[in-house]
Amino acid sequence: MQLKNNQRLPELDWLRVILIFAVFIHHVCMPFNGDNWHIMNTESSKLLDDVMVYFEQFRLPTLFFISGIGAVILLSKISVKKFASDKLLRLLIPLIVGVLFVVPPQSYIENISQYESFWQAYPSLVLNLSTNHLWFIEYLIVFSLLAIPLNTFLNTKASTKVFKYIIKLTKFKGGLFLFVSLLIVIKISFSLFFPSDDNKIENLSSSSYYLFFFITGMIFVANKELWQRVCEHRLYHLIILLISTVIFYGYYYSPDLSDYLSLNVRWSIWWFVCCLVSWSALLTILGYAQFYLKKTPQWLRLSNELIYPFYIFHQTVIVVIGFYVINWQTSILIKIISLLFLSLITTCGICLFIIKPFNLFRFLFGLKLKEKTKLLLSNKT
Repeated sequence: MQLKNNQRLPELDWLRVILIFAVFIHHVCMPFNGDNWHIMNTESSKLLDDVMVYFEQFRLPTLFFISGIGAVILLSKISVKKFASDKLLRLLIPLIVGVLFVVPPQSYIENISQYESFWQAYPSLVLNLSTNHLWFIEYLIVFSLLAIPLNTFLNTKASTKVFKYIIKLTKFKGGLFLFVSLLIVIKISFSLFFPSDDNKIENLSSSSYYLFFFITGMIFVANKELWQRVCEHRLYHLIILLISTVIFYGYYYSPDLSDYLSLNVRWSIWWFVCCLVSWSALLTILGYAQFYLKKTPQWLRLSNELIYPFYIFHQTVIVVIGFYVINWQTSILIKIISLLFLSLITTCGICLFIIKPFNLFRFLFGLKLKEKTKLLLSNKT
């Protein structure tokens, strides 16, 4: 039972904006949690770090899950050729522009003592071709291309057997949570074989983990009954999330176990508890969003339109402004609040007054062209 092509899922509009804003807040707090980020305050907050590490477990996985949903919905409306060209156009071009113009200021601020000026440093910074926080877009390009054959399979008779098995799981109230077993196997296996913390696409410990969420997003939205079960079982998923949270922090605050367990075992336990939180949180968030977030107000439509360039610019703005804020002689709380508002105003200003009005910038940063321009182009052809 496919979701109808014209059926809008307003909860996705809400979640996309909420989660990107959560990413923004996360990066605002990064200079103050002692985690060796691009810029760091001289003082740090252990409590802040303890809170942030929890939300890290499900913020980006949920975004990839939503991206998988979006891929299925878009493929139901347009041809495969149009889908591929649209994704390459709206993802690859902003990635290239971001690497050339948005990322270099971050790298300059991070190593500012090594250069006389930004313009003197710019050529060498560009040649680094660093994606920095734009690795998320790089992943989406690859995942979107992989979505084409997978979506073809989801529309075959062979896929009905897969869906029948999954639907059987939903008869058990916590059945959908059993997907976590596959996630745990993927995360631990690939992390042991590819022990790297970077987010490069070739690092399979990272890319395989996020690909799991992207694919499950495609699977869940491809079947109406399965999609409904996520909402119906939201309370059970919330209970599982609370239990997972206790297990997560129980291990997080546990005493040193190095005398009893090897490093690989300790890391494997950590990845295990992280998977418990990430999957249960995703199911809980999606279930309650389906139940409560049933309308898309006009301001949310505008936010959804501009959320992509907002994501592209936000970290550079935070790093540049934060470089000056962390040198203020005041408390961490005031610095965080100041950095949040200054960065939010600046990033929103860039999106509203530079990106949104002009088709050149809309094209470069992945937005659709204005309708008037589309009509003029179609009339000329």
